[in-house]
Amino acid sequence: MTREKPKTFDRRLFLGASAAALGGLAAPALAQSTGDTVEIERDISEAVRRNISSFRSLSWEPYFDSLRGGAILVDVSSRALHFWSEDRSTYKLYPTSVPLTEDLTRRGRTSVVQKVVGPSWRPTPSMLKRNPEWPEYIGPGPENPLGTHALYLSWTYYRIHGTHDTRKIGRRSSNGCIGLYNEHISELFAMTRVGTQVLLI
Repeated sequence: MTREKPKTFDRRLFLGASAAALGGLAAPALAQSTGDTVEIERDISEAVRRNISSFRSLSWEPYFDSLRGGAILVDVSSRALHFWSEDRSTYKLYPTSVPLTEDLTRRGRTSVVQKVVGPSWRPTPSMLKRNPEWPEYIGPGPENPLGTHALYLSWTYYRIHGTHDTRKIGRRSSNGCIGLYNEHISELFAMTRVGTQVLLI
């Protein structure tokens, strides 16, 4: 079997998209592979722009034995999520939010165990202990911290989800979960399935 040629990152394309963002309101950024480069399709927020030196296309082989069921790699340090489809035809790179502190950060292997459109949210006991003023439940809608879609992981309380607060993307801003722009989680949600393997590093 022939392995795919590793994709390289075209920093000029990324910087061009970053410069374009200076002239208007920030909107979601999406990196998509085209041939041997990764192109940024939309403008990016200031927080994401500060991370451009960390954004790079990765090959799946160092992280997964196979792409059976597809694969998601979350790089907490670069605040980026990588997705590879099972048939290798699709590679995506998304900016993310990551946990506020190291003690809230979990690393290792897990998988998608449930997919929910319009998720509801309940803070964990430890969240309520730290923030007793928080509500105990928020239903689907614009006030929901999980955004429009959520991928539930095998780890209790951990999710990959959207956010209505786009200022959080590119920052240490979560209580443990990985957040994406709503447009991006919607796209990722459509490409993944229950059983998709996930690795956080």
